[in-house]
Amino acid sequence: MRRPVRDTEDSARRINRRALFMGGCMTATIAVLAGRMRYLGIEQSDTFALLAEQNRVNIQLLPPARGLILDRNGKLIAGNEQNYRVVITREGAGDVDLVLNRLSHLIPLTQADLTRVLKDVARNAPFVPIPVADRLSWEEFSRISVNAPALPGVTPDVGLSRIYPRDTDFAHVVGYVGPVSEKDLESIETPDPLLHIPKFQIGKIGVEKWQEDVLRGSAGNRKIEVNHVGRVMRELERTEGKSGADLTLTLDADVQNFLQVRLGEEAAACIVMDAQNGDIIGAVSAPSFNPNLFVRGISNTNYRALMENDHRPLANKVVQGAYPPGSTFKIVTALAALADAQIDVDTTVYCPGYLDFGGRKFHCWKAGGHGKVDLARALAESCDVFFYDVAQKVGIDKIAQMGKTMGLGQRHDLPMSAITEGIMPDKAWKQQRYQQDWRIGDTINASIGQGYVLASPLQLAVMTARVATGRRVVPRLVKAVNGAEVPVDEALPLGLESAHLGSVRAGMMGVVNDQHGTSFAARITNDAMRMAGKSGTSQVRNISAAERETGVVNNVDLPWEDRDHALFVAYAPADAPRYVVAVVVEHGGGGSSVAAPIARDALLRVMTGALPDPADYPESQRARIGAMLKELRLRRPDGSQPPEKKA
Repeated sequence: MRRPVRDTEDSARRINRRALFMGGCMTATIAVLAGRMRYLGIEQSDTFALLAEQNRVNIQLLPPARGLILDRNGKLIAGNEQNYRVVITREGAGDVDLVLNRLSHLIPLTQADLTRVLKDVARNAPFVPIPVADRLSWEEFSRISVNAPALPGVTPDVGLSRIYPRDTDFAHVVGYVGPVSEKDLESIETPDPLLHIPKFQIGKIGVEKWQEDVLRGSAGNRKIEVNHVGRVMRELERTEGKSGADLTLTLDADVQNFLQVRLGEEAAACIVMDAQNGDIIGAVSAPSFNPNLFVRGISNTNYRALMENDHRPLANKVVQGAYPPGSTFKIVTALAALADAQIDVDTTVYCPGYLDFGGRKFHCWKAGGHGKVDLARALAESCDVFFYDVAQKVGIDKIAQMGKTMGLGQRHDLPMSAITEGIMPDKAWKQQRYQQDWRIGDTINASIGQGYVLASPLQLAVMTARVATGRRVVPRLVKAVNGAEVPVDEALPLGLESAHLGSVRAGMMGVVNDQHGTSFAARITNDAMRMAGKSGTSQVRNISAAERETGVVNNVDLPWEDRDHALFVAYAPADAPRYVVAVVVEHGGGGSSVAAPIARDALLRVMTGALPDPADYPESQRARIGAMLKELRLRRPDGSQPPEKKA
């Protein structure tokens, strides 16, 4: 049946309206899309181009070579060596356990190594390289390279690692490096991005730590093209970093080695300084340790052995050790008394072997006493009673003031760890520390370097340099940076009268060169190299009245930890001081018998530039000295021969 014409016309009109509506919607949609495309393609083109580039190109930091550390003559103390290592990426390996199992057949991997690697793989992105092993031999490195097709995701790599070629000689001064820890990062306000590189190493103690910013250098970078999952496709650009600066220290490697071998396994410290400019020529703490063990990752067994050793091999006794200075402190007491006009060179005191004060006896080391003594003899023979007497007249505050003038009771600024300030006590110090008044008995004890007084070997060396020169000598350890000499400020005068210094020097000459001096046996017989010094023996235990009645127990009969500390300070040549030395031997006994011979050997070594000549020793000692020097020559750790004295 045919539809009416009117119905057909109505249908056509409805279709046209719908077509127009749909056309309008499509036109509007196209307009919106075109506008959006224009916005994204033109107005936001730079932004999206940058995002695309960042997705395609990654920038990686390249660690710089760490600066070298050299001795004053250019000999290497701390350097860098090639480190063959292997890394793995989870993305490339696929089945990490299978690949590690194959790798373990090529190089030794412990279960602990495998556990560590799997843990690191799990907590890092799939494309991050995870260290598996380092310090591989060339044979191991080659074996991995040859078998690369069977080790997906494994990459042999070559980097740099710190090495200390002189092993124990510089361990305490130079220190060592180790991987950056969370504690390290927390202690730095704005960490260098380099510190976030896995296993990046920084200085942990000593010069390595305190000169970290100088030695580290600045990072380089490389641009690499990666695919959508982060796999490296190719390297686009590389900019090498700037190596760290090379440091030249004031230390002499040969002198350092001699002192290290000379001290042996004693719990001891020895420092040799240039009296004129404060350069530290040698600074040894014994026993020592091998810093390379820490760089490579020290085992629990080795670390426990170091920690449990009662001779404290990890402590730098030169700057950290704070000891009662014993009779070496009599130098300060004498200068304070002279400066305060309480004594002069002719003042005498009678020593019966003790000083009776308030019903308490303060004993002299010589039980029978020294009789009538003046300043020169009191220093030469180390009469305690003389200094007990004059200290009461001077008072502790003036003695403490003189001690600080001579470099005690203050922290000397050097790039070494845990430098002690020591203790140079006065009345205010005791009140602040113990809320107690100072007593005369405290002054008497302090006058001979006992009681509250504590000093490090470094401080004693500074004191000796200032006595020898009359100037405010300041210790120095860094000689040059990248070959540029570090300037040395001229040491200013101490402001002490030359006559007073001369009186003390005369007493120190008597200590070693007078037949009745406490260290006459340790003298140097060569007049051109004679030394002047002061011995010290500091008690670490109280001697009871009952023990004094029955006889004081000899040091050798006591347990090691109850024996006296042995100390000695000296300068030479006595007529034109150039070098000073300070020696402390923990629980070593007498300063004259134990510490003084070490100081003599150290001064002869630095003055002659070679092993000491037995001819410079007293004739009765030459055979023994010759045998000792032969043993020292055989025990030289680096295997080289020390220089002989030139004819």
